[in-house]
Amino acid sequence: MEKNWYVVHTYSGYENRVKQNLEKRVETMGMTDKIFRVIVPEREETELKDGKKKTYMRKVFPGYVLVELIMTDDSWYVVRNTPGVTGFIGSSGGGAKPTPLLPEEVEHLLNQMGMNEQNVEIDLSIDEAVEILEGPFAHFQGRIVTLDAENNTLTVSVDMFGRETNMELDFSQVRKI
Repeated sequence: MEKNWYVVHTYSGYENRVKQNLEKRVETMGMTDKIFRVIVPEREETELKDGKKKTYMRKVFPGYVLVELIMTDDSWYVVRNTPGVTGFIGSSGGGAKPTPLLPEEVEHLLNQMGMNEQNVEIDLSIDEAVEILEGPFAHFQGRIVTLDAENNTLTVSVDMFGRETNMELDFSQVRKI
């Protein structure tokens, strides 16, 4: 069975509490191999009030939580019976299993929240020559200084006007020369 993302309906304003409750239940009921991530879809917004900038997190879908899980009777039961959960979206009721989100929908939501899930497979090593593909330094060439596979980032040293300049880039922004 494969893991998919599902949308869970909660009482409005209880999204974070449901997330905490569900994460605790997953631990205590030994479901870490079936229920993986719980996300409250939020995005950062900045508001100008009284001449001051105020940054806050705004819920993208109030009353909803995203859950990544392998749908089994046990995982369905744990999520469905978490305090504050009213049900799964995409279920016809009567104990029917819900329909998962499409991969494109999940990717779009995670991108909106800055939680891009892409894992770019790339065979690069330190001190290797690369070309920058996008951004203000597109078509510049440089050498890799550091690699961070966990975050899919690398630091490239580029020669600009006779000085070495380091810049942090995503794996997808460079290609091997």
